[in-house]
Amino acid sequence: MRILGRAILDSLTYLGQVGGLLFESIGLMLRGRWRPRLVAQQMVEIGFGSQIVVIVTGAFTGAVFTAQSYFQATKLDMETGIGGLVSIAMCRELAPVLVGLMITGRVGAAMAAEIGTMKVTEQVDALRAMGISPTGYLVVPRFIAIMISMPLLIAEAILFGIVASWAIAVLLYGVSEAWFMHHLEVFTELEDIAFGMIKGFIYGILICLVACHQGLVAKDGAVGVGRATTRAVVIASLAVLICNFFLTIVLTKVFPFGEG
Repeated sequence: MRILGRAILDSLTYLGQVGGLLFESIGLMLRGRWRPRLVAQQMVEIGFGSQIVVIVTGAFTGAVFTAQSYFQATKLDMETGIGGLVSIAMCRELAPVLVGLMITGRVGAAMAAEIGTMKVTEQVDALRAMGISPTGYLVVPRFIAIMISMPLLIAEAILFGIVASWAIAVLLYGVSEAWFMHHLEVFTELEDIAFGMIKGFIYGILICLVACHQGLVAKDGAVGVGRATTRAVVIASLAVLICNFFLTIVLTKVFPFGEG
């Protein structure tokens, strides 16, 4: 019981610290302390720098899902419906979750390592000594940049996933292109795209908060930075997966299938 109680208290403490960082960041944003130059730099790093990862993730996810769907659909003579199936799956689940995990590994780790290095080398303390808020200088630009970049990256993954699906279904397996496109247009609605965009927006917030928090609390030199980076990736990945379940339940009520 003592171990369980300690784990619960530690979890609540951690959530309180991350929540405090969130509210502090929002407060600084509302006061207009955005630092546009730093935001632009972070958008290049997060958005443009993640292009190859996102394109490969989206394309090969769409391709393998199409192949698996085709193998099963042929048993029921329903292979012409693959276009709609893949599109909905990419929009609502596959693209948001997989891109979220890839960005966690690439961007979240970099955020935690960079800020953690600044923390253990006392650069964060130097910012405070100069009257500069570490949250405003280090967290807010990343916070804004990832909120803008994540939905766009997910849209890109969806696009390349659908293109790869078309190539596999039509060019490789000989599915009728007319029927593929017909089912794609009939079953895919703006609500499905909004579903993925909202998820991406929230995942971006989670990844940034967890990574920046781990960087700001890093200690014990290079070893501590390594531990903080590892914890950031693990915690953010779990947060994306757990949050995905609850978001799916809630958003399905808001954007039900076939009622756009």
